[in-house]
Amino acid sequence: MFTLEGIREFHRWTHVNVTMVLDYLVSIPEGDYTREVGGFGFPTLREQVIHILNCEGFWVRSLQGFSYVDREPAAYPEVGDARLMQQEVGEQTVKYLAGLTDEQLNVETRLKFPGGETHLRTPARVLHHIFTHAYRHEGQIVAMCRALGHPPLDAHVISIQ
Repeated sequence: MFTLEGIREFHRWTHVNVTMVLDYLVSIPEGDYTREVGGFGFPTLREQVIHILNCEGFWVRSLQGFSYVDREPAAYPEVGDARLMQQEVGEQTVKYLAGLTDEQLNVETRLKFPGGETHLRTPARVLHHIFTHAYRHEGQIVAMCRALGHPPLDAHVISIQ
């Protein structure tokens, strides 16, 4: 059903978009990166960015049968720090994908969670969740930037080469 080639490309597009968001965030006043904006589950731009990356790290580690400890946003005070985390998390996903076949991508895997809960999901479905989740939070970042008085960010996947 899904192919590694397609998943790798979707992963690449997602990280190109995250990079576009980070490039934009560097251009706004430094204090706005950590300024709270009401109405969002993660109330700062920094918390949104780190949450996107934590999600990818968590799910890829879960697919491998490993635990993941969320990174604290305070440990990534500047956009440049988030870029380093993005690179690390993205490389871990690429490495994970290198060990899969198309068949394995589409076979249900038992995911185990810290509370003992388990779910059966295909790696393709989990990876799709990671990518669409990132776009949802990028939309929230755009809305937060508007609320902070910054012009909208144009980071549409359709414009990626």
